[in-house]
Amino acid sequence: MKGLRQHPFRVTGRFIWFGGEIILALLVFLFRRIFCPKNFTRRGRALWLQRTVRRVNRIFQLEIQSAGTVPAGGLLVSNHLSYLDILVLSSLAPAVFVAKREVKSWPVMGLMAQLSGALFIDRERRAQVGEANGDIQAALDDGALVVLFPEGTSSDGHAVLPFKSSLLEPATQQKHPLTVGCIQYTLADGDAGAEVCYWGDAVFFPHLLNLLGKRAIRASVRFAPVQTPGADRKELARQLHAAISGLKK
Repeated sequence: MKGLRQHPFRVTGRFIWFGGEIILALLVFLFRRIFCPKNFTRRGRALWLQRTVRRVNRIFQLEIQSAGTVPAGGLLVSNHLSYLDILVLSSLAPAVFVAKREVKSWPVMGLMAQLSGALFIDRERRAQVGEANGDIQAALDDGALVVLFPEGTSSDGHAVLPFKSSLLEPATQQKHPLTVGCIQYTLADGDAGAEVCYWGDAVFFPHLLNLLGKRAIRASVRFAPVQTPGADRKELARQLHAAISGLKK
């Protein structure tokens, strides 16, 4: 609640703006679902999410810089720091996100993820991991850009956490482009690791209100293609981890 105490008018105004954008996004979703169902495909949902987050980014004064070629399809493997990662990556390209099951219960973000067609995975159920790999493969075959965070959780960004290899099976088949991305945040008036990154015992609404009090948030994303991915998923996990760690400034 620090942001609310320090900047009550800024936070209140932006929070109302945020609520208005979410309501508008839901109305647009319902309109398209009812009146344009044939056009509301996986890509249609990804485009809906992209247009929504581009408006929401203005609320946070989120400035995004990218380096390297932004992928248009295939699998994008990235580090994971915050729920803002979805806003950052989706604003650069329409994408389908792979998320852990718990995200469904997150306020606001969970609903948006479900409506955008995110693929949810329960890593504790081995049978469901196989189903999720099938869903990822289907999305890739459909031409979508699929975003995967193989750390399995977010961190403070000081280091890239070890990768879980279970969802990398589709990438070992080398049928679609494979790209790595590294996201980093900076704040002019705070500590990005403690205030932008959403990890540890952070609670959504206090974290959100604090972010709404910031003057601006800067995000940088560096992309690099993976030319010769490993054929074994554990070997590939190590390869991708090294590649993303190498992109950190």
